[in-house]
Amino acid sequence: MKRILRRLGALFLTALLLAGVLAPAAGAREDAARALTILFTHDTHDHFLPAPAEDGGEYGGYTRLATLLCQEREVAEHPVVTLDAGDFSMGSLFQTIYSSDAPELRALGAMGYDVSTLGNHEFDYRSAGLAAMLNAAVDSGERLPALVQANYKPPAEDTAAWAAWRRYGVGDYTVLERGGLRVAVFGVLGVDADECAPMSGMEFTPIADAARQVVAEIRANENPDYIICLSHSGTSDGKGEDYELARAVDGIDVIISGHTHSTTPTPIQVNGTLIVSCGEYTQNLGVLTVEKSGNQTVESDFRLIPVDGSVPDDPAMTALAAEFQNQVEQQYLADYGLMFHQVLATSSFDFTPISQFAAQQQEDPLGSLIADSYVYAVQQAEGEAYVPVDFAVVASGVVRASLTRGDITTSDAFNVSSLGSGGDGTPGYPLISVWITGRELRDAFEVDASVTPIMSAAQLYPSGMTWTWNPHRMIFNRVTQCAQVLPDGKQVPLEDDKLYRVVTGLYSGQMLGAVNGKSFGILTITPKDAQGRVVTDFEEQIIHNQNGSEVKEWYALASYLQSMGAVDARYAAPEGRKVCAPSWNPIRLLEHPNWITLLVVLAAALLIVLAALLARRLIGGGGRRRYGVRRGGRSAYRRYRG
Repeated sequence: MKRILRRLGALFLTALLLAGVLAPAAGAREDAARALTILFTHDTHDHFLPAPAEDGGEYGGYTRLATLLCQEREVAEHPVVTLDAGDFSMGSLFQTIYSSDAPELRALGAMGYDVSTLGNHEFDYRSAGLAAMLNAAVDSGERLPALVQANYKPPAEDTAAWAAWRRYGVGDYTVLERGGLRVAVFGVLGVDADECAPMSGMEFTPIADAARQVVAEIRANENPDYIICLSHSGTSDGKGEDYELARAVDGIDVIISGHTHSTTPTPIQVNGTLIVSCGEYTQNLGVLTVEKSGNQTVESDFRLIPVDGSVPDDPAMTALAAEFQNQVEQQYLADYGLMFHQVLATSSFDFTPISQFAAQQQEDPLGSLIADSYVYAVQQAEGEAYVPVDFAVVASGVVRASLTRGDITTSDAFNVSSLGSGGDGTPGYPLISVWITGRELRDAFEVDASVTPIMSAAQLYPSGMTWTWNPHRMIFNRVTQCAQVLPDGKQVPLEDDKLYRVVTGLYSGQMLGAVNGKSFGILTITPKDAQGRVVTDFEEQIIHNQNGSEVKEWYALASYLQSMGAVDARYAAPEGRKVCAPSWNPIRLLEHPNWITLLVVLAAALLIVLAALLARRLIGGGGRRRYGVRRGGRSAYRRYRG
């Protein structure tokens, strides 16, 4: 009997040990069974076709991205969802049929995307343009991705927009069923993205408030295995709006982070949330596989797959791109007498690659070329009625592509200045003409000198003006010299109260007024008309040609290139339009001070005087105390003796 009991005890102990060993394995199998693979992109910006790479090859393009998506789905070991975090439009000639044909959403649908959100550039054609695009997408009858947007919506009175949103089915979130998993996906748009869409007409709810509410709704009603946020807010150096979103809101498993064109070599982990980005312009396909470990979401695989020349074109997507290209030529380019791949000029040199453009605070020949093209285009448009342009300027933030050695086509020129639409509703920001004083021009140069180090999109590239700055001087007082450059090259001093004609793009013109607020009123630029009246509607300042058509930024560049045939060698290197002259020489640091520098110098002088007085008081007080001790000692001695 004892032997039987011992055997039963051994069997029981073995069973307990096996249970302890096998339970984690069963849990691991359960976690693996709940794993999910996410294929993702963001900021694809209408890149249907491969673009020239800095190494001489090519990168990107929906035609190749489609191939990678198919390959990854075929080899995936887990359920797959395909997601995009917005700004799928505005970046190539294909956007010119955005409102009429919705090529972007139709392409995402053809590539098998499940869900996307709206980025700020989806609003470049304003609320009406977006509504037209949504309706065109539905009218196509083709497969389309779901659209989610929880915090950036039309106001109640915009009935046309709401009708289009409802017809398409734009919602706060959607739920995907994949291999027994329930995957909830919602979308938000951040503060900076909202500021980059000044004509959207949308109402903005803080992203954390909206996200917290939608996550609670999903958890209450949907029984999700995963909650994924498509956020067009962004990260920067591992921080940024999406970092703060993850920290502020519990329960988000993954944030696909768009808007800042970031690339995360590894997922960023914040408050139990994984944040990932794969870069802009379809340069990579992001692949993230996640699984549950208890209540935690963990990464089991993360890859950024380059979309390069090693990836073959997908025949179906290539055919779709060709179809859209034909529509672009018929519906848009025909008005300009141009073809999609028509050669406008040739260049014997490369311009700064777009990945490096504005990375340093300095003159750049690409910016000079664009600014000069504005002057040329206004001359051509106004003919005999031409009023001299004193200052043409382009900001780095609106330059979207660069030019390379060899043939430069219509498509290449458009890609450089591809943003926005005009007052006429047609694609492309138009040029505008405003007037500002010489004193305000100096403030504009200070924006370039002082704001650029903290916001590279504010860097300015001029035609008709020159300035020199010392980066070691006090902020907003760094410009040491400036002058107007006449057509013959002669430099003349600026007159403070004189009005100067300034030509720039519509978007950049609208941002001029923001200088006052961004500099806390230290710098002031108030655009005016030729009579000195303050401009309140920048669309009234749009420049038209003699046929009444708007002069578009991109066409200014295209026509200037076409007029040269071969790009002038002067654009192969800087010409001294902007000069950085660093110096720690005290005279150079303090010469020509404005009130900011004077105030800081005065404050520093007061601090020095106070420090000197305090030191003198401490030293003097210490001496008196020592003397008092000696006197007190002698008095006490006398009293004792007496």
